[in-house]
Amino acid sequence: MITDFIVPGLVAILVIATVLRAARIVPEYQRLVIFRLGRALDIAKGPGLVFLIPWVDRPVTVDLRERFIEVPAQSAITKDNAPVSIDFLIYLRILEPLASVISVQDVFGAAEGIAKTTLRAVVGDIILDDVLSRREDMNDQLRAKLDEVTSRWGVKVTAVEVKEIQPPREIQDAMSRQMSAERNRRAVVLEADGQRAAAIAVAEGQKQAAILTAEGLRQATILEAEGSRQALILQAEGLAGALGQIDAAAVGVSVNTMGLQYLDAFKTLSRSDSSKWIVPLEFTTLLRPFLSGGTAQVADGGSSATPS
Repeated sequence: MITDFIVPGLVAILVIATVLRAARIVPEYQRLVIFRLGRALDIAKGPGLVFLIPWVDRPVTVDLRERFIEVPAQSAITKDNAPVSIDFLIYLRILEPLASVISVQDVFGAAEGIAKTTLRAVVGDIILDDVLSRREDMNDQLRAKLDEVTSRWGVKVTAVEVKEIQPPREIQDAMSRQMSAERNRRAVVLEADGQRAAAIAVAEGQKQAAILTAEGLRQATILEAEGSRQALILQAEGLAGALGQIDAAAVGVSVNTMGLQYLDAFKTLSRSDSSKWIVPLEFTTLLRPFLSGGTAQVADGGSSATPS
């Protein structure tokens, strides 16, 4: 009786195990490379439900997601014989599942190994200053060389990122001194530029002040000259008016009145101690009517006088 239950149970377990081995559910990010009696099928299976031949097919799961490999610090010698220590990351993904299984035993281990040797080759062609300052160029060179090698394994290297570069201690000290000197140089240059800008600003201000002062003096000179010209014009006009009034008054004065004025002036001159007189010709002309009148009066009085 017990034997009757054992045999069907074993058969049922065998059937369940066979079914479980025959059906596989493959996620979207995976593929199955199937070896049937030792031969790989031409096409990787998946995603979805994949049926296998139990005890005949051997599946190998391949993950298609991008992954990274962290390469530990590696020592390398630059083109100018400076030792450096560099660690970096490699980002890659499998594009051909079949090639990644058949062409190489451990695709990610092989990628890490080729990355280490490629790093030394790339750094050996670059001087230390470029290794420190042109990190992006070094990343691009590493990625291109790695991708060239791993492409035959069905692997695509998407990026290479250098994490840290450690030069020797003496080089770090020299770089620190160089950086300090560069900062001092920039400070001196900035200070000189500031002084130059300040001197230019002061000179510009002085120039503007001189221009304004000269402009003010010019305006003052012009105004002073204009005032002097107006004053002279007014003086000339006043003098002309006075002379005009004198001339108008002189027209109405008779010759006798002018003669009396001359006689009065002559009388004043006769009081001085001068022994010599200079009489203008016009004076005798003005006195002629008075002299002729005096002579006539003497004749009428009955007396005669002979001038001596």
